[in-house]
Amino acid sequence: MNNNLPTHVAIIPDGNRRYAERHSLSRLEGHRRGADRMHEVVDALIQRGVKYLTVWGFSTDNWKRSEDEIRDIFSLLEAWIWQDTPWLHSHNVKLRHIGRFHELPDSLQNAIVRAVNLTYNNTSMTLTLAFNYSGRAEIVDAIRQLINEKVPVELVNESLVRRYLYTDGIPDIDLVIRTANEFRLSNFMLWQTAYSEYYFTDKLWPDFDALELEKALDAYAHRERTFGGG
Repeated sequence: MNNNLPTHVAIIPDGNRRYAERHSLSRLEGHRRGADRMHEVVDALIQRGVKYLTVWGFSTDNWKRSEDEIRDIFSLLEAWIWQDTPWLHSHNVKLRHIGRFHELPDSLQNAIVRAVNLTYNNTSMTLTLAFNYSGRAEIVDAIRQLINEKVPVELVNESLVRRYLYTDGIPDIDLVIRTANEFRLSNFMLWQTAYSEYYFTDKLWPDFDALELEKALDAYAHRERTFGGG
């Protein structure tokens, strides 16, 4: 086992719907199996000592899906939060949310706020839920805030912009994992992935297990990162 771990891992967990179709299941059941898999992967990363994990659960573009599927995704996330927050808290994991929070249903907002408050002082890992999130929306919201605060243009630099992003206080992403044979960022963490390494797999997310995770971490450990200096 290689000990050259990424500090910050981000996951784009694709393939729940394809998994459901492949196994003659409902879309809801596909998403439910994906949520169960997330628990296993989070646990494995906690055990490996990864300090930051960001998981993309719902894009601002996903509002184009059917109302039934959106409602199911929201309900599953709310149930996952209520079920897993005590477990996360017992493992000293801090939960954060990034995205356009105010657009989410009230009951989901309440569940997220409760979980964030409960785990606020935890220090072993920061687990960030990117829910109702997109990279361009994040940058637009940062620009709006800079304009609203009338920040002088001569003060605007990368360090300042970083402070206005949703991820203020979180290091940039070292490793992006995307499942289901997809090979693009799809508007995810555009600023934070400037020098990230990528691991793509044809595994559908509900099939992505701890063994596949180790393959991703091992691939990362054997890459040479130069950050533009190579």
